[in-house]
Amino acid sequence: MEFLRPATWAEALAAKAGTPDAVPIQGGTDVMVEINFDVRRPVALLDLNQVAELRGWEPLPDGRLRVGAGVPYARVIAELGEELPGLAQASRTVGSPQIRNRGSVGGNLGAASPAGDSHPPLLAGDAVIEVESAARGIRLIPATEFYLGVKRSALAPDELIRAFWMSPATGPQYFSKVGTRNAMVIAVCSFAIALHPGEHRVGTGIGSAAPTPRRAPAAEEWLAGELDWGGTAALAPALVKRFGELAAEAASPIDDVRGTAAYRRHAIAVMARRTLTWAWNDYRERVAPCA
Repeated sequence: MEFLRPATWAEALAAKAGTPDAVPIQGGTDVMVEINFDVRRPVALLDLNQVAELRGWEPLPDGRLRVGAGVPYARVIAELGEELPGLAQASRTVGSPQIRNRGSVGGNLGAASPAGDSHPPLLAGDAVIEVESAARGIRLIPATEFYLGVKRSALAPDELIRAFWMSPATGPQYFSKVGTRNAMVIAVCSFAIALHPGEHRVGTGIGSAAPTPRRAPAAEEWLAGELDWGGTAALAPALVKRFGELAAEAASPIDDVRGTAAYRRHAIAVMARRTLTWAWNDYRERVAPCA
């Protein structure tokens, strides 16, 4: 197995162009496990850990944040917790402190596993993925178009993930995850919600309950039309229940060693109800002083 270790982004793109089958690693928290268990044996590894261009984040002129693919979960939590609260919550559930110090959202995107913890908040927050190739330059892919199948993404063979773009939260965001234990576990299923009050819009994300991470568009549209965006009243139980039902209907789970399809649908409904309640209670507190 060949080991490629570029020092700059330009060198990384050239290496990927020259060896399209090379598997990029950032923290290596997914790829190295697969190699150790002989699940895969790539012809080459493309180590991106030395590429400084991937390790920073910055505000863009349009107000969005551009976060490098190499920014680890620990820094998302510490530095972007207020701007991207849903993603920070999801980052706190990833593995152990050691994994959070090495793993990154960029690596999660590259693996494109349906169970990846960062995917639901990226979807709920309308993230865009910045990818680049040496031959064609930069391409921006909405998160809703990035996931194509189980561990398959819209990346071309010669492209690498450089960053993701995401707007700072304008309303409450929450993430919930069900696992077979409380920590260091792959999600049985997960759910994220983001309220966008200025647009009277709701974003959602479902993880580990379909071949790809996905949104629940019917649930989003229905809830956005039912919420009293200018009020401070608690949510009606029937409204919360219906949102959970619509979120569960958007899932397409399977039975596997971590859970049954029926359990996953039930859990998605429960998490949708809970995250909506948490988010709305936060929203009511923000609106109340102005009422």
